[in-house]
Amino acid sequence: MRRDAFLKSLACLAAAGALPLSARAAANVKMMIPANPGGGWDTTGRALGKALQDAGVASSVSYDNKGGAAGAIGLAQFINGSKGDPNALMVMGAVMVGGIITGKPPVSLSQATPIARLTSEYNVFVLPASSPFKTMKDVIEQMKKDPGSVKWGGGSRGSTEHIAAAMIARDVGVDPSKINYVAFRGGGEATAAILGGNVTVGGSGYSEFAEYINTGKMRAIAVTSDARLKGIAVPTLKEQGVNVVIGNWRGVYGAGGITAEQRKALTEMVVKATKSKAWTEALEKNNWTPALMAGPEFETFVDNEFASLRAVMAKSGMI
Repeated sequence: MRRDAFLKSLACLAAAGALPLSARAAANVKMMIPANPGGGWDTTGRALGKALQDAGVASSVSYDNKGGAAGAIGLAQFINGSKGDPNALMVMGAVMVGGIITGKPPVSLSQATPIARLTSEYNVFVLPASSPFKTMKDVIEQMKKDPGSVKWGGGSRGSTEHIAAAMIARDVGVDPSKINYVAFRGGGEATAAILGGNVTVGGSGYSEFAEYINTGKMRAIAVTSDARLKGIAVPTLKEQGVNVVIGNWRGVYGAGGITAEQRKALTEMVVKATKSKAWTEALEKNNWTPALMAGPEFETFVDNEFASLRAVMAKSGMI
């Protein structure tokens, strides 16, 4: 093959995203984070961006935070502004699935492209250090007396901590529709509300509250895992007689309208990033459980999550 013809064929392959990673120039990735700074999605998106660069598959990563409506505002911007862009990624997860079920936004995840699940994390419930309550039992007893007097603070409506609060109420004999849940647009806002004593009990991924728990500014009273988390001396809800277990996973989607080859290339980039030193360090630092799942398997998983979360939420009186 003549050199000019060879170069032309390479250019065509590159445009289609079909070149192997070793033969492609590192991408300029645009990362949509559909939440305000300071929360789990923000931490995940920036950790993945660093890992993409560490793995040599991204030459640069730009970030766009757009919080609100359990990620639906950022999702709408991503769908409308990134169509056909093979270097666009959006952080998402169980919270977005729950938010779509409760909020019924005019946009759908089906308008974007499933790439990979990255991590799984359980929620922790905490009290402000100044709280008169000491345990989850104290919180539950107060909720039984007056459901509205207990303010549960966390992410958007439909977040895993919102679902967990409704499940706790249902399990202890309180009408889930009567719980007083205060939704925040990002982890930073929720943290400030908890530290300021503006909510009774707060919930989120353990990594978001770890530094405040370790310094005594928050008191951890329960985790939503089936068994105690490794190296963390916080009792599970099950240990305390509350039969509730729920996890929070996070992943990434690509833009709608990309080709099968571009989707494959983007998936390869993300998978390679999860093998980098930067990603391993992020997992350890944030106490995330690696839960990599890519391709059609991930797409099927998301479909199943919609079905199972919808069932749980209906059972708990949320929809």
